[in-house]
Amino acid sequence: MKRNFRSFILASVVALIGVAAVNSTLRAQATAETYSATATVKGPQGTVTAPVVVVIERYTTDGERSQAVEALKGGTSALRQALEKAPAIGYIEVGQRKNPIKYAYARSVGSGRLVTVISDKPIGFLGEKLPNPKPKAGYDLAFALLNLPASGKGSGELGPAVKVKVDAGAVVTEDYGAEVVTLIDIEKK
Repeated sequence: MKRNFRSFILASVVALIGVAAVNSTLRAQATAETYSATATVKGPQGTVTAPVVVVIERYTTDGERSQAVEALKGGTSALRQALEKAPAIGYIEVGQRKNPIKYAYARSVGSGRLVTVISDKPIGFLGEKLPNPKPKAGYDLAFALLNLPASGKGSGELGPAVKVKVDAGAVVTEDYGAEVVTLIDIEKK
């Protein structure tokens, strides 16, 4: 009789753990934010557009942000190394290329939010007026800035391959190419 009772208790505990795991997975999925946008860039051969999807499963905490800023004091390479060790917290997809997001930070601006996402890998190299631009040392990250108003569609910028640094307390990006990639029609899905 004791054996059957223990088996029942063990089975009940396993079932509760399974339900808890499913519930936490559903909560994580329910809190994920998905944004769609169009990337547009003007180049020597005209304007090119591509669909962009940004999925943020969770945001970077203030503590994680402080660690990233501290790493950034060592330059882009130090930040990339720190981000490589961090878990993916979403992804940014441009066309057919999907990069993991390692940093996603939101702050309030006016009645909306400004969201910064960083991948520890470049998405691609645009510019240099070459048909197939090659990677250059230091342009090791991808960056997106989403300006999300309280209502309506947002706008922003995409840095497919960037260097980052701190200048007078602000994080500044340097794009691989001279062309600015603009994000338009950003909307939450």
